Amino acid sequence: MTFQNIPTVNDSTNTHTTSTTKQLKTALSIAGFDGSGGAGIQADLKTFSATGCYGMTVLTALPIQNTCGVRSCYDLTISSIQEQLQAIFDDIKPDAIKIGMLFSTEIIELVAAFLIQNAKDIPIVLDPVMVAKSGDTLLQNDAIKALKKSLIPIVHIITPNLPEAKALVPGDDKNILAKRLLDLGCTSVLLKGGHEDSHTSDDLFLSARSSEILSAPRIHSKNTHGTGCTLSAAIASFIGQGLSTLDACKKAKTYLHAAILHSKDIAIGKGHGPVHHFHHLWKYLPSDKR
Repeated sequence: MTFQNIPTVNDSTNTHTTSTTKQLKTALSIAGFDGSGGAGIQADLKTFSATGCYGMTVLTALPIQNTCGVRSCYDLTISSIQEQLQAIFDDIKPDAIKIGMLFSTEIIELVAAFLIQNAKDIPIVLDPVMVAKSGDTLLQNDAIKALKKSLIPIVHIITPNLPEAKALVPGDDKNILAKRLLDLGCTSVLLKGGHEDSHTSDDLFLSARSSEILSAPRIHSKNTHGTGCTLSAAIASFIGQGLSTLDACKKAKTYLHAAILHSKDIAIGKGHGPVHHFHHLWKYLPSDKR
């Protein structure tokens, strides 16, 4: 395949880091697996790359899924998750961390304890994944208490949708829900409005210092698999590159909106297809390949 109009870069045989070597910003995803590529660590890696970060992963669970649903879910041992975390932190310090599917109380407590010990100065974005797009459960019921007690108080921002917010705190009003989530100890909240029945998708950002509605036109598409993963990963990527939390949320929402829009007429799978993570690169493909 021949690509057009892509600038070339001089090759170098020197693979060792020097004082003039550019250090890439890095982002770590701690999340579950999606073999169909639309959600989980696969979506996070695509998002990190598409938005300017070098992506890394720690796998927490192995759901067997595709665009139609989750068929089963296999646990990983606690020791295997801890070894993955330690291997990354022994070598590459992340500039930001995104947390997705954690599945059980034991995994939540392990991840929280490790990050308290090793990531005190690293911004953490928590997407409290509970249910897949297909409706399948991705978080054990007894793990919600551990999420509230151990993990939410140490994160930079939490990004629940409305059902997830209502599972964490009581209430129906978005402002009340966001305030109660903030009271759990996180620095800021992005309460997503994707489940609302309206012409716009309105997310509520709330921190101790600011409150703002982030709005975008609603796109009617079945290709929305992994939207929550993609949004939270983009937020982590932009925070890791130096943006404020609010600005990162705004830029991530713009990126996700475009990714959904450009996937609207693409057919991937028989169910809810993925968003188009690399839509902005397709202009470099030959016209007959776009």
